[in-house]
Amino acid sequence: MKAYQKVQAARELSRISSLEIIDKLCSEFMEFHGDRLMHDDRAIVTGVGLMDEQAITIIGIQKGHNMKTNIMRNFGSVGPAGYRKAQRMMRQAEKFGRPVLTLINTAGAHCAPESEENGIGEAIASTLLTMSQLTVPSLAIILGEGGSGGAIALALADEVWMLENSVYSILSPEGFASILWKNSKLASKAADYMKLTADDLFELNVIDKIIEEVDELGQPIDQKHLTNHLINEIKAKINALLSMKPENRLEKKYQRFRQY
Repeated sequence: MKAYQKVQAARELSRISSLEIIDKLCSEFMEFHGDRLMHDDRAIVTGVGLMDEQAITIIGIQKGHNMKTNIMRNFGSVGPAGYRKAQRMMRQAEKFGRPVLTLINTAGAHCAPESEENGIGEAIASTLLTMSQLTVPSLAIILGEGGSGGAIALALADEVWMLENSVYSILSPEGFASILWKNSKLASKAADYMKLTADDLFELNVIDKIIEEVDELGQPIDQKHLTNHLINEIKAKINALLSMKPENRLEKKYQRFRQY
């Protein structure tokens, strides 16, 4: 599959969502709302779940599966209140010693005058700072689109994974083509240059693992089996991270991001 085909696959409304993963991963889940400053940004779903008797904090960017739910979730574009809600939950996880799982699917942070007026740049930067200071285990997974600062704000984790047909980049191929060639219709060409696929980023050591979406015969894995496989992988990795000495885990994370 060519790079731009993967971009299109990453944007499919039917892709596995944060809420679906939470439902399968946790026997119990309590959602938290609001950033205690502005309002509750519904593009972010976050709370505390019970994963095989282990309490875990989950922060997920949620898109909708149709127009109505996409409007409710602001198409997965998180504003300042959403990132501050995420910070609130990260600090709570640190206080109570809970591992943090972030689930990412966004074309980018909410780009609007009200976001600028309420400090979207600062909110993204302080979310990165908060996540960098976590001493509890953390895992970030890109489920669909991983666009710009809106995605990286939640991806400063001990490990970063991508689904096979997801993408992770500084901006969209359309935006890249518009800037470089003044023509957004050259998005397919731009995608080839951008190194935004899971295979590209794994080769560049930007991510640590690819969750396959096709089987050995080249056939798409149905969503039920994909979800079950992903849940098993998450559980195994969280338990492995919990078994590591915090100082070793933190040093590994530090060296991982320093290489960029």
